[in-house]
Amino acid sequence: MQVITTVPVPELASAGELFAELEAAGFDGACTYETRHDPFLPLVLAADRTTTLRLGTAIAIAFARTPMLLATVGRDLQDTSAGRFTLGLGTQVRPHIERRYSMPWSRPAARLREMVLAIRAIWDAWDGIAPLDFRGEFYTHTLMPPAFEPGPAPFGRPQVLLGAVGPHLTRVAAEVGDGILVHPFATRESLVQLTLPALDEGLRSAGRDRSDLEVAVVAMIATGDTGAELDAAIATVRGQLAFYGSTPAYARVLECNGWDGLHPRLNALSKQGRWDDMAELVTDEMVESIAIVGRRDEIAGRIRAKVDGIADTVSLECTRRPDPGHFADICRALQAGD
Repeated sequence: MQVITTVPVPELASAGELFAELEAAGFDGACTYETRHDPFLPLVLAADRTTTLRLGTAIAIAFARTPMLLATVGRDLQDTSAGRFTLGLGTQVRPHIERRYSMPWSRPAARLREMVLAIRAIWDAWDGIAPLDFRGEFYTHTLMPPAFEPGPAPFGRPQVLLGAVGPHLTRVAAEVGDGILVHPFATRESLVQLTLPALDEGLRSAGRDRSDLEVAVVAMIATGDTGAELDAAIATVRGQLAFYGSTPAYARVLECNGWDGLHPRLNALSKQGRWDDMAELVTDEMVESIAIVGRRDEIAGRIRAKVDGIADTVSLECTRRPDPGHFADICRALQAGD
């Protein structure tokens, strides 16, 4: 099993050192994500300071950009890293796309599917496979003068992984993606009952095999070296789960596990800004079913129990602690099969 992690980059200048330390800690890959900083720029510095570490975005917001921009930055980072870059894309939600990025929003699953196809059409043109003539419902790319064409990719194309919540995006990931990044707000039951059937349907419709798709499940972890550290980690996770549970996109996971009435209550409290009250509604059963909770020496086994037979790759969520060594022991235990 491949073990990756996603980390915040507090300052761009520190990115090279941070990713070098992640490589030394034994991770197979490390990703940035898009909140306060651009997700691509840190990976330029990371590529210069690492040699084996897989580098990626988990995720970059697709609809904040055009296929041409994503094709270009993906190609540049693939070349800079000598073939180690993975382009991880996600949709975000309508208010962010329209009101934060001032970009169009409609039919996100269909739009994301077409975006991936457009990116690949651009790469086809650069690789000399076919002239650029992509005409879709959302994107049109028909102009590629020689002055703007970088030529064939010396290190091949980046893999494209799609973040997916819900059956529509999951099917799209299986149809056109090289892989899927499964959101951490998931239980073993929801992965089996919701995610896998949608993946199978997408693979069948595209005539693909399961071996054609990388399934990366993100693991939200609550652990610590002391009881106090574990309690603090559980409290943090409880707050995260309350936030996710208040969002309509994640209601299916709650329903799948018999927590049907929780989403409306969390959603109502979120609109009132009552975040502490929301966290109190998240039970211990929910925390332990969705997150991976326990002593440090228990975590690897509990991750495997959740994702065995489902995941090819597990991503250890470390988005609130950019400490390369924080999950290094868990990474080693997973790689060793402990």
